[in-house]
Amino acid sequence: MAERIIAGDKKTIGEDLKTVEFGWPLGIPVVRKMEKDLWEVRSELENRRTARILFAIYETFILLLHGFIKKSKKTPPSDLRLAKERMKSFLKGKQ
Repeated sequence: MAERIIAGDKKTIGEDLKTVEFGWPLGIPVVRKMEKDLWEVRSELENRRTARILFAIYETFILLLHGFIKKSKKTPPSDLRLAKERMKSFLKGKQ
């Protein structure tokens, strides 16, 4: 079951996304490259929780592909796979 995001969490995630939007390119601690053409925004939330937004860059746009609350050290393969599937679907629609 997906964990609920409260208003304060949304604000933190939004501020981190804005930092990426206006400061790109960035690195750790805000952004980390996951694989070729796939990065994550790293948001530290209240109660020692961590949110991740997986994104890609397309031309001059930031494509937000998938977001989740991280529950382990390693990003689950299913979350990476979902982001890559969404990117592939987006690119297919651009042809």
